[in-house]
Amino acid sequence: MNLPYTIIIQWSSEDKCYLVHLPEFPTQKYHTHGNTYEEAIKNAQEVIEMLIAEYQEDGKPLPVVKSLEQLMKVA
Repeated sequence: MNLPYTIIIQWSSEDKCYLVHLPEFPTQKYHTHGNTYEEAIKNAQEVIEMLIAEYQEDGKPLPVVKSLEQLMKVA
């Protein structure tokens, strides 16, 4: 599945894992994590697939994919 949504991965010294933020899905700050960077990416893709399915089941429009410029304005 082609998932055009932004995935931000950040190391957390406190949690000792990589935390994943999905800015186009703002319902939570961190949506998943991984013990390795690769695991964090895999988990992020799975969460995005689940969120898309949930939005479609609920009849909600999918979030608009944001450009890097748009994301930086929010930050």
